[in-house]
Amino acid sequence: MARLYTDDLNIGYGERLIVKNLNIVIPDKKITTIIGSNGCGKSTLLKAITRIISHQSGTVVLDGENISKENTKVLARKMAILPQTPESASGLTVGELVSYGRFPYQKGFGRLTKKDYEVIDWALEVTGTKDFKYRSVDALSGGQRQRVWIAMALAQETEMIFLDEPTTYLDMAHQLEVLELLQKLNQDQKRTIIMVLHDLNQAARFADYIIALKDGEIVKAGSCEEIITHDVLRKVFQIDAEIGRDPRTNKPMCLTYNLLKGDSYHEETILSDYPTTIASY
Repeated sequence: MARLYTDDLNIGYGERLIVKNLNIVIPDKKITTIIGSNGCGKSTLLKAITRIISHQSGTVVLDGENISKENTKVLARKMAILPQTPESASGLTVGELVSYGRFPYQKGFGRLTKKDYEVIDWALEVTGTKDFKYRSVDALSGGQRQRVWIAMALAQETEMIFLDEPTTYLDMAHQLEVLELLQKLNQDQKRTIIMVLHDLNQAARFADYIIALKDGEIVKAGSCEEIITHDVLRKVFQIDAEIGRDPRTNKPMCLTYNLLKGDSYHEETILSDYPTTIASY
């Protein structure tokens, strides 16, 4: 049985329902990517699963327990989240920022222990940021700063890491740097990675499991072979995509696409309408 899943999850703001009757299973020790157009509920879903926001009905279950009833520090030892726009770290050194990841383990006056310092140094080492330990976070490049935030998440020593668009505002080289780091953490340390991505080809290249959302509902979930298809992309993004193969990974990739408009879109949508499917793990 999977460690993390949702049961008829409904999430909204006021009377507006964003995510509707969502049932998903997150594969353990895999990389899961959530894709979909702007405003479809990707970030909202991530926030609800990690209890940053509350949900209206349904449940999020982790290790057999409803997370809404879980102790905050206990939950923080199980899952870490890197939001789309992390709070400013102005004036902090890299080491100081990463040390915040040890909060779930602190007692009393919150002084760092020898164990805490060892974990902080390990997180800096594995993310390649150890040389920046005493530098200001403000002085780092975008890619370096993102790796430092990931180091802080790693310092929580959680088996699950959630990331909301971790490549936003980064150039192509830094995007690849961050995604390869996450892949390495998954492969070497068996961390379960759940992230929102906009780039379909990055999702196909790095994810083991993809959840495609539209208007707060799942269109399809499964492997990249099942999701990066003409029909699914037509349904989710309203595009007519040409699908090929990545010459380096042999995974499917979107080569080019046209927008579906007017009668053409409605015709295509009717033809591609099929039941929502969820792969079981």
